[in-house]
Amino acid sequence: MSNPMIYMDHAATTPMDPEVWKAMVPYLQQSYGNPSSVYSFAREGKQALTKVREIAARLLGAKAREIYFTSGGTEAINWALKGIAWGNQRRGRHIISTAVEHHATLHALEFLEKQGFEVTLLPVDEQGFLHLEDLRDAIREDTVLVSVMAANNEIGTIYPLKEIGALCRDKGVIFHTDAVQAMGVLDLNVEELNIDLLSVSAHKFHGPKGVGFLYVRGGIVIENLLHGGNQERGRRSGTENVAAIAGMGKALESLSHRKAALSRMTDLRDRMIEEILLLPGTRLNGPRGALRLPNNVNVSFRNLEGETLLMNLDLAGVMASSGSACTSGSIEESHVLKAIGVEEDFIRGSLRLTLGEATTEEEVLQVLELLRSLTARLRSLKRS
Repeated sequence: MSNPMIYMDHAATTPMDPEVWKAMVPYLQQSYGNPSSVYSFAREGKQALTKVREIAARLLGAKAREIYFTSGGTEAINWALKGIAWGNQRRGRHIISTAVEHHATLHALEFLEKQGFEVTLLPVDEQGFLHLEDLRDAIREDTVLVSVMAANNEIGTIYPLKEIGALCRDKGVIFHTDAVQAMGVLDLNVEELNIDLLSVSAHKFHGPKGVGFLYVRGGIVIENLLHGGNQERGRRSGTENVAAIAGMGKALESLSHRKAALSRMTDLRDRMIEEILLLPGTRLNGPRGALRLPNNVNVSFRNLEGETLLMNLDLAGVMASSGSACTSGSIEESHVLKAIGVEEDFIRGSLRLTLGEATTEEEVLQVLELLRSLTARLRSLKRS
């Protein structure tokens, strides 16, 4: 008999809420009209888009007309970075970000560098924090954009968006934040946090995959990423995925009811961290306490391979991830762990466990016991 699955990779994706699926079905079966068409049948889809735009705007303290639907976080991030760079290059061609951003940001910035834009990637400290004085010193007369994630997807570090946004506002620089990991976890009022652009992906908070949105503050000059039709008020071409957007709306509506789950996840997170750190040769990656995402546990095991840990966990029915990524058969060390100065004998033995609303205390205890026995066995094999 196979082991029951214990899912601890909620930072990668979350299970879709059954209510989300129910919200999607009418637009897959009955109200399937193209929302850009003029007849009444199609207007049902258009009304759904309007409703979700209002839900998203209300959550962010924004205006509905400032919400633009995308195919997910990657598109939203790419549009924010490239659209601002292209649309504001007469003001300057300098962009600031950090060394620990998601690859969607880093690779988009590499693309812009090839087009002649200058990119400054700021360092972070050993817990992943950006120091405001470093950002202040890096801003120049020709700086047009600062992009700092709301929370790190690997080590869970939460960034001081309000202070970053205030500094950018004072310097007249546009501020974008990748909020893909933070939506539903942090308070993301764009007015209070001085945010000009914000990227979101629905599958990180129990919505469907392949849909998200970009918030763009009114008055911000941004070039289109996609060209074609006149959808999204002429800003983002392509027939809207009405069913997925409706599902995202239901997931967004449910966020306000999940505060108790966040508190419970925080307690389980802290228990996991404390118990794992009792094992020989372990270290925590990222901060402790309130400045860490409530579901994030990222630890490293000295002189063990993260891929070996993952494969053994998988055989035991535990789904997790590592700070390393397998590329063309070789192990690529995590750029985040490198940036925070994780030592060489720890960096390849990283493990990220991210909890969800349905994660139970029993599952946490099972994973902890499994890690105790697994790491002891692997270390014994190394010694023999």
